Amino acid sequence: MNDDPMIDQLVDAALPHVAFDGWSQTAFDAAVRDSDLDPVQARTLCPRGAVDLAIAFHKRGDAAMVAALGQADLSDMRFRDKVAHAIRLRIRAVDDKEAVRRGSALFALPHMAPEGAKLIWGTADAIWNALGDTLHDVNWYTKRLTLAGVYSSVVLYWLGDDSVDMQATDAFIDRRIDNVMQFEKFKAQAKDNPFVKPFAGVLGRMASAVKPPKDVADMDLPGTWRGPN
Repeated sequence: MNDDPMIDQLVDAALPHVAFDGWSQTAFDAAVRDSDLDPVQARTLCPRGAVDLAIAFHKRGDAAMVAALGQADLSDMRFRDKVAHAIRLRIRAVDDKEAVRRGSALFALPHMAPEGAKLIWGTADAIWNALGDTLHDVNWYTKRLTLAGVYSSVVLYWLGDDSVDMQATDAFIDRRIDNVMQFEKFKAQAKDNPFVKPFAGVLGRMASAVKPPKDVADMDLPGTWRGPN
């Protein structure tokens, strides 16, 4: 859920219109009308109108995924299976596939692409945090970047999946996680390569110098929008 329940109210009111009008001004105006909110108050809550509602819809899915992970028994799972399970929970947190499709179209627009990238990064960050990631080196970034790529490809595949109980998407998730694990295995083997070893010390010192931000909310990420001064 979002910090302000009125934003969730607007999102819920917008969803029936998004299927026809996308995350547009038309859908936003209809949501304001259907929710009986004062238009000025609605615009204060969502200065960018439907764009802010699309973002709120995405973040609501992230919050539902984190809540579901918190209730799941992951004790007998390998870590790779925990990540796959988190991705599945995130997909299943979506209660309106068409809204995601329309959101994908919105955030594919050139001027909205940075905002879309930030949302995908946020999902990857939420998954790693929920799984207890405690690394404080360059891996903080690389793990989230890798997972962001996996998740975005899963979403695109899922949007076209009409299999029973999402079976095709489940298999796709497993394949993508396998790809990542193969890459990680390759990196581990490369460290023992005699041609790589001379550079290991330098790369290690460079990696140790990279630290994750103390406050992700204050990161100057692409798509960051802090509102009017």
